Amino acid sequence: MGRTIVVTAGKGGVGKTTVTANIGASLAKMGKSVVVVDMDIGLRNLDVVMGLENRVVYNIMDISEEKCKINQALVRDKHLTSLFLLPASQVHTKDDIDVDKIVEIISTIESSVDYVVLDSPAGIEKGFESAAAPAKEALIVVTPDVSSVRDADRVIGLLESKGVSAISLIVNRYDLNLVEKKKMLDYNSIVEILGVDLIGIIPEDKAIIDSTNRGEILVSNASGSPAAKAFENVAKRIEGENVPLSDFTQARGMFWFLRRER
Repeated sequence: MGRTIVVTAGKGGVGKTTVTANIGASLAKMGKSVVVVDMDIGLRNLDVVMGLENRVVYNIMDISEEKCKINQALVRDKHLTSLFLLPASQVHTKDDIDVDKIVEIISTIESSVDYVVLDSPAGIEKGFESAAAPAKEALIVVTPDVSSVRDADRVIGLLESKGVSAISLIVNRYDLNLVEKKKMLDYNSIVEILGVDLIGIIPEDKAIIDSTNRGEILVSNASGSPAAKAFENVAKRIEGENVPLSDFTQARGMFWFLRRER
């Protein structure tokens, strides 16, 4: 059996979809078979981030309504042969979701791959419920601002109440300049507030926007970027590798990652 991980957050706009695509691709680059699932029914975006929107024929709601088989809806990535996308529907709403059928679909996929990574919609309503229901692990994505952290705290409580105990934190869009100017929360404060293990810090990096606009996953095409390296390190930690977390320090106007012993 594979591992099913939901990528979630209480607040929208924190970068969950980008995180999902890049972690899925990083795991696939490590030789793992991965299916990333867009659970944002009615507002799908994962296909666009991955540059696969023109290849989508069926979606997860078509499987749920028995209009197609699972393998008919899966879309293979353009570059990584072991990475697949299961798209969301654009014509359904979250009220159309049958959570039990979603759990059954994900369970079937989980039995034949190493990882299923679920991209949860924002909020804590039915879309979140359907994304969290099949998951045994969770990655909480926050940006270093008070509202994001507050909403994440609420989501962590809901996940724990559902029996999801393996919860890890990703701090996204971390800008050292703003942290030093006290205009952004530092990651140690966020960890202290939320009380979950930190699995990665993703720096603010214009390469993310550039790759998204090209319909390319960052880690597939920009291995030299700080954010790409950070995503790859998260994937290694998910796999159980002992990769030390990185401190951010400024030198020559650029961000450098320095290993530190923990």
